[in-house]
Amino acid sequence: MDGMDVKDGKDRTDRTDRERAVRRDAAVRAAVDQGLLGPGSPLVGLLDVTGVRESAAALRAAFEAVTAPGTPVLHAFAVKATPLVPVLRLLHEEGLGAEVASPGELALARAAGVPSARTVLDSPAKTPAELREALELGIAVNADSPQELARVDALVGPATPRSPLGIRVNPQVGGGSIEALSTATATSKFGVGLRDEGAREWVVRAYLDRPWLTRLHAHTGSQGIPLPLMAQGVAQTYALAEEINARVGRRQIDTLDIGGGLPVNFGSEATAPTYAQYARLLGETVPGLFDGRYGLVTEFGRSLLAKHGTVVARVEYTKSAGGRPVAVTHAGVQVATRTVYVPEAWPLRLAAYDAEGRPKTGPEVVQDVAGPACFAGDLLAEGRALAPLEPGDHVAALDTGAYCFAHHYAYNSLPRPGIHGFAPDGSGGIAFATVREPQTVREIVAEAGQAHASALTALRAPERA
Repeated sequence: MDGMDVKDGKDRTDRTDRERAVRRDAAVRAAVDQGLLGPGSPLVGLLDVTGVRESAAALRAAFEAVTAPGTPVLHAFAVKATPLVPVLRLLHEEGLGAEVASPGELALARAAGVPSARTVLDSPAKTPAELREALELGIAVNADSPQELARVDALVGPATPRSPLGIRVNPQVGGGSIEALSTATATSKFGVGLRDEGAREWVVRAYLDRPWLTRLHAHTGSQGIPLPLMAQGVAQTYALAEEINARVGRRQIDTLDIGGGLPVNFGSEATAPTYAQYARLLGETVPGLFDGRYGLVTEFGRSLLAKHGTVVARVEYTKSAGGRPVAVTHAGVQVATRTVYVPEAWPLRLAAYDAEGRPKTGPEVVQDVAGPACFAGDLLAEGRALAPLEPGDHVAALDTGAYCFAHHYAYNSLPRPGIHGFAPDGSGGIAFATVREPQTVREIVAEAGQAHASALTALRAPERA
């Protein structure tokens, strides 16, 4: 791609980012107008369907631009990022599959209509029942450890498995700025550490002994991992595949699962880095990756959804503490758990809207934005400069489409918010579709064991004679 193409691509990305912000403002206003957001429903999640489609298209285009014609490529969405059936159905319609890491996630993918042939099972703790189900359905499986591979051996037996099978390796190339999301460190719990004594030879021997092992998988990490480190992890995996195929004497490994992990820019509206940038870097770092000899699987999640989700909360009260204004809202630890507990690693952009859902303007004031939970640290932001907030206004937590509004933390038995997708209605307005209904108090009580209310009082120690 020449310099002009790169500039054109950046211009298109910038324009897309601006249009996304305009759609979001329109959706907040429409949510108030249509009663999705108000005194009786003070918290809602909004999902930009147009933006999700654009991200899926950008992912496909980025890899199509660098792969040889006819190369099989499966982009399997990491279901853990936004585990909602309508989201999985939308992405399936956009040509993506599903990467699942639990029986629940597999059930969600199947409910969304994702075919087994476009599903990948990754998890460090697969049970015999999970493995058996995956093998029966023909779902791709990446074994995470020697013990798991032995379990797969017992299930496969002498038959040729329907499922594409591989091993997850850890290239041990190092970590990024968020340790908890760095999966290629020396002591990561995931995969077989290639630099551990004897591990690389064990992996090679595993393939030599099992002609049905045809895939190799690695995932370096996600948020906080720099692109060159991600590319280095892929390069190490590619080199191992080449070594194994040379030792076998044929192209036994025919597919490389390079994971996902593209980080998201939470500091501004800009989409950066882009899929195109990452694909070009991979082409430069690992030239043989895209020459058509290997099929590819990717497992992106956060980068597909984060920018397209917004959590909007009503300001219930305002006060002052220590001379600093505090806005008490209905969004906190229950929807932005990582931000509340580890704010330095997970800061969120916030936007202020008035009672009618219009962007608030005027001189900014440094203030805290607090959530509803009963502990002092439940803050979406501390000392943040925003237009002055008043009761009845709204605060939007931006870039929350992944790992936020669909990952409820039931502190204080706070209800899960409703989630609504939105798109332009063709006549200048916004149309909404329900993705998930808001949780009711009755449902909270039922989940808390209402049907077994007397279970503990019925247990009594035997009386002594």
